[in-house]
Amino acid sequence: MEYEDFINAVATRAKVSTDQAATLTRATLETLGDRISAGKADDLAYQLPEGLDDLLRKPPPLQGRTEHAKSFGFEEFVRRVADRHTVDRSLAGVGVGAVLTTLREAVSRDDFENAMAQLPKEFRQVVEPVGAAGGRRPGS
Repeated sequence: MEYEDFINAVATRAKVSTDQAATLTRATLETLGDRISAGKADDLAYQLPEGLDDLLRKPPPLQGRTEHAKSFGFEEFVRRVADRHTVDRSLAGVGVGAVLTTLREAVSRDDFENAMAQLPKEFRQVVEPVGAAGGRRPGS
């Protein structure tokens, strides 16, 4: 998936402009990089286009220190996304779901599932079902 395709998919899902989608994507991927292990973040980043890949990666820790994922739930995740780039909190919640759903489409199923396994179950509730169009199946 190309950078523009990713941003356009987020914009469509979140019903926002591409500029807002880019901001939401940046904030969500940076926060996700804080929330999951560095190894899982690298697995996802490796599959993302240039311009998105580095958002998940963190610089190596200082010598003698180890870097661990930070543990926090969905509401705190949304708050951090909103605070990161001064995004409206209600838009941040919708944006997180749009970015995670688009991320699922951009990376391998196993890598996405392994990353999601490090998050509380409430994160799965904001990811659209496979094959959903705007969160709803055609004809429903």
